[in-house]
Amino acid sequence: MKPPYNIESLIQIMQALRTPETGCPWDLKQNYKTIVPYTLEEAYEVADAIEREDYAELKGELGDLLFQVIFYCQLAQEEGRFEFEQVVESICEKLVRRHPHVFGDLALATDEEIKANWEKEKQKEREEKTEQVNLSVLEDIPRVLPALSRANKIQKRCASVGFDWADAHGAFVKVKEEVFEVEDELTAVDVNKDKLAEELGDLMFAMVNLTRKLKLDPEAVLRSANNKFERRFRQVEMMAHEENDGLENMKLDEMEVLWQRVKNAE
Repeated sequence: MKPPYNIESLIQIMQALRTPETGCPWDLKQNYKTIVPYTLEEAYEVADAIEREDYAELKGELGDLLFQVIFYCQLAQEEGRFEFEQVVESICEKLVRRHPHVFGDLALATDEEIKANWEKEKQKEREEKTEQVNLSVLEDIPRVLPALSRANKIQKRCASVGFDWADAHGAFVKVKEEVFEVEDELTAVDVNKDKLAEELGDLMFAMVNLTRKLKLDPEAVLRSANNKFERRFRQVEMMAHEENDGLENMKLDEMEVLWQRVKNAE
């Protein structure tokens, strides 16, 4: 098989990899569950390329992620469940249905109206899928989502039915309340670790809520904080090696001096 390649080429490559006796032994051993970790890894690599604004690399990472979709479709085709074309048909139908203001006659002028209609359509889909009515708005939120992302999604769902702070100030007051509750547990005569963990969880949940109210993504905010800390710590390490042969030979207050120098330099 030679270029130019297209989506059909990728499907044929996947079929060849999964062909018994002539295919790839590794690919032949895989199933839905075994390739999930690779799917998650590829999704994070896409996010990382975007975060670094490396759009040349993004092209390749998107290809890797697309291959994951083709892999699942190949497994499903082998079991007689569905094929790639049906996946495409399903998402096209869903997008058209969820955008009646683009593909239909419904007039939706504001972001709030668009979001409300989107959630209404999703709720209908959830009820049709389970053949139940009056389902919780929290139905079908994946439990395997990263905790920050899942908290954000839970809060967005609740906000879609009006269970939300009026503004970021209310969410900030809640954060301060949770900070005091953590402090109470920390200063108790006998610290109950289970209770402390519960209060810390409440504080983290409240922080996600505040971040959401400020129209920021908690995962992106924390990634940025991680990157900043890593950048600064690496500089502290370099300075320590130049001045004192490494952090392991320094006291904490000496490390703090270096840290402040790095912060001030930025």
